[in-house]
Order: sequence, then structure tokens, then C-alpha cells
Amino acid sequence: MTRTQGRVAPLGVLAAVVGQLTALVAVGLLITHPPQGWWDPGENGLVSWLAGHRTDALTTASSWLSALAFTPAIVTVTAVAALLLLLGRRWRPAVLLAGAVALQATLFVTAAHVVDRARPDVARLDGSLPTSSFPSGHVGAATALYGGLGLLALHLLRGRWRVVLCALAWAVPVLVAASRLYRGMHHPTDVLAGALNGAAALWVVHRALPARRTPAAPAAPAPDAPLRVALVYNPLSVDDALLRRLSAVLTAHGHRPPLLLPGEAEDCGRAAARRALADGARLVAACGGDGTVTACAEVLAGTGATLAVVPCGTGNLLARNLGLPTDPEAALDAALAGRTRPIDLMRAEGDDLPARAAATMAGMGLDAAVMADTGRTLKRRLGWPAYVLAAARHLGDRHFTLTVAVDDAEPVRRQVRGAVVGNVGSLQGGVRLLPDAEPDDGLLDLVLVQPHGPSGWGRAVHALLTGAHRPGPAAPLEHFRGRRIALTAERAQPRECDGDPVGDGRTLTLTVRPDALLVRVPAAAPETAPGTAALAAPVHPAAGALAARREVA
Repeated sequence: MTRTQGRVAPLGVLAAVVGQLTALVAVGLLITHPPQGWWDPGENGLVSWLAGHRTDALTTASSWLSALAFTPAIVTVTAVAALLLLLGRRWRPAVLLAGAVALQATLFVTAAHVVDRARPDVARLDGSLPTSSFPSGHVGAATALYGGLGLLALHLLRGRWRVVLCALAWAVPVLVAASRLYRGMHHPTDVLAGALNGAAALWVVHRALPARRTPAAPAAPAPDAPLRVALVYNPLSVDDALLRRLSAVLTAHGHRPPLLLPGEAEDCGRAAARRALADGARLVAACGGDGTVTACAEVLAGTGATLAVVPCGTGNLLARNLGLPTDPEAALDAALAGRTRPIDLMRAEGDDLPARAAATMAGMGLDAAVMADTGRTLKRRLGWPAYVLAAARHLGDRHFTLTVAVDDAEPVRRQVRGAVVGNVGSLQGGVRLLPDAEPDDGLLDLVLVQPHGPSGWGRAVHALLTGAHRPGPAAPLEHFRGRRIALTAERAQPRECDGDPVGDGRTLTLTVRPDALLVRVPAAAPETAPGTAALAAPVHPAAGALAARREVA
């Protein structure tokens, strides 16, 4: 769990903590003491209904679930997890867990004392507890601890099972909240406030931790003719301190101090990349999100210059699919110590959409609506989970008729929620949206998202988590492959390329550009990084001689 920025100032952390406590107390007082009786929360109905429908089996289950969040269990699990992390020399995750649990507990006790809300007027299975009802300390502790463990599973573990483990960990606070309501210990707003308290504590502690510093690689012997290097960066996500650290990584690998070229918001760095080439740069490090990376890739394609991807954005899909670390310095170090390889690009065009390059994925419908509905500020604060919040708002969007033409095959018509064409296959968290996609296979992969009802969404999630999919229009996720994929909708739909909205339209056509771009990848593709296996193969013959001349490491 790393960031491109340095640590947050202590006063900023203190302000966040005070703001969190103030909001918690203010909400509690508004619920318990509505001004002039303007509203009645009316929350006893749900708790009373649950109390009237208790069974022996549910009571036993709720007892076990509540026990997961009682103080002895929270302290024990936190201590064991932190100790294991410290033994693995991962002190930041250890501090994140322990700090989040401690912070939420402190704010919970304070807010509970100030608000002093009475517990529901039902038979309470846990008797009288020393704290008041608002907020729920059990739910807050479960969110901070098990929610944090889920995040760590995504970031520290490898393979598809990390998604399953994360889902299991994130389910614990939900189940604990249900058990507390069932046992008559809290009102619904109590458990909601507890969950928000735990989540906010995780965020505050994460922001307070210093960014991980990757030790500079040992200085390599300077090559006879070092490549001229340029850093093209997004000034909104890359600060001066990070630029200095990235420059230090380059010089540690034997390069001269790089050209530092900020990208402009209107072109995502294309003009800066052109200037880098004009100034003689043969290696360009794109420091930003997928928009900056794609802008540089579009300029460098076919020039013989090499791209190094330095992930400093929200999605960072190309970096993930190339097997690069998510930490900017570690990614640059791995790229410089690795190899130069050719990968494909996509050419995207459509009505009112001038031809442009795309390096990862382009889509129409649901995913494009999510991208357009995710604000930049929210992405900067939450990272890629911000997309999850936007996706929840669009799950009920209507199906639309889409005609799909793949190469010279007969077009097909489908009722879909969305369509995604990819040059790569993995999303955040290792989820394989396009299981067969490889960035250098000369093919594009298409998935049509067409679930019907809650059961359809359930099957779609199962297919994503397991990688299993079946053909045909009845499948919630239907896959196609080809060199040219043309999508035509019955009415204008949102569209996106590499995560950037490109305006509504009825058509979107993607054409593969084989071996269009030379990129730096790690010396050996990680075994658990899907989509990178092809990159571990011998250099493609068409670019072998050029790659050899451009080899840095």
C-alpha cells in the first residue's frame, strides 16, 4: 500500500482525526436529539422484527459472529497479524492495522460517551455493555481490522485467491453488523456509523504513513553510450520529491540526469513526449496514470524509442499487466533492470471520435459510464476503489442493443450492459476480465457484459473470480477475439479509451497494431502475473535487432 506523494503533514493528520470525531459526534447527536423534533429515526421496527424472529441456529451463529469483533478477538487477531507482518519486515502494513484499530477504538469510546444513546428496547442477548449504542464498536473494529486485512491481501498476496481472501475478509464486518442488529444491541444507524468510523480510521492511518522508499539499485557500470532519458510526468500526481527519487534510480543505473517534462492536462503528455524525442531521448519514462502512459505510447510507437511505465495513477493497468510493481520507484528500477520487449497497441475510432491509440482497454456502455462518473478528487483520495462506488450506481442501467463485427465474421446482435475490448486482460486485484488476452499476441479480446437480474450478476462475478466462462448469448460474460472489432449501438452510449471518457457515440472500432511499441518489462515475468507469460518468451523477431540495440540493462 504505497503512494506517490510523501507523508501527510502531522497537522493534516490531526485535522483529519478531529474532523472524523466531530462528524461522528454531530451525526450521533442529530439522530438522538433532532432539532425541534424534526424527524424520528424510527429504527426500532427492524430490530424488533429481528428479535421476534430469533431461532436457536441464528442465535448461535450471531454469537460466533459477534465474538469475531469482541475486544479479546480483535486484540488477538491484530497482534498476531502485526507480528507476522513485522517478522516479514513489512512494518507499514503492521502499523496500518494496529493504528486503524486503535484509532477507531479511541474515537468510538469518545463518541459513545458524548452521544450516550440508549440501546434498542428489546431483549438484548449480550446484556448491558459499558458503552452506549452509538456508534457500534464491534462493527467499527471489524471494519478497521478485517477490512484492512482484505486490503493487504490484495496488495501483498499473489494469485487469484487473493481476491477470494479479500472478499471473505470484507464480508466479516457486514456479518458482524447483521449479528449486532439481530442480538438487539444496536440500531441500524449505529452499525452504519461504526462501519464508517472503521473505514475512515483505515484511510487516516494510511495517509499518515510515509511513502515506501525503495532503496536505490547498486550503481551499474555506465554504458559506453548511455541512452538519453526523459521523464514525462503528470504534475497532478507526481511531486518534486518523487521526481528526485526517480532521477536517483536512473542515475543509479548508469544514466545521465533525465529531462523532466511535465505533461499538459489537455493532451495528457503527448506534446511533452514529442519534445523528448526531439531532444534526442531514446528512453521515455511515463510517470502518471494510464492516460499519461497511453499518450507517450502513441508518440513513441514506431519510432524505435522505448517506453518505461512508472505507475503513478489510479488504475495503472498497463503496469499491472506487464508485471511491474505498483510502487513508482520499484517499477522504474524493475524496468531498467529488465528487458526491452515489443507489445501491441490498439487504434480506436468512431463517430465524432478521431483515431487515437489505446494501450489497455476501451469500452462502450457500463464501464465507460463508470469511468465518466468517477470524479478525479475521489480517485485521488480512494484510489481504484473509487470505481467500485461509481459502478454500484450504474448496475441498474438498461440493456442496449449492440451489433458486434469481428474481422470478416458475420455480425451478431446482443442485448448488453456494456462491452470492453482489451489489449490486456487483468484488472485491479488480479481479476481477469479477459482471460485469454496477452499484450503481444497480435489479437484483441472482447467481452460483452450481459447479465440479467441478480442471478446474472452473481454468475458474472463467479466467472470473473474463477476465470471460467461459457460461450453464447445466454452467458453473463460472452467473449470474442479478433484483429478488428467494430461495435455499433442502437443509440449513443458512453465510450472510454484507457479509462478516459471520449464522448458518447454509436460506434467504436478497435484495430490491433502488432508490435507497435517497445517497452521495458521485468527480467522475468512473475509466475502469478496473468497476461505476462508471453513477455517471458524470446524477443519477437521483428523487433529483436532493434531491442538489442536499445537494451539498457
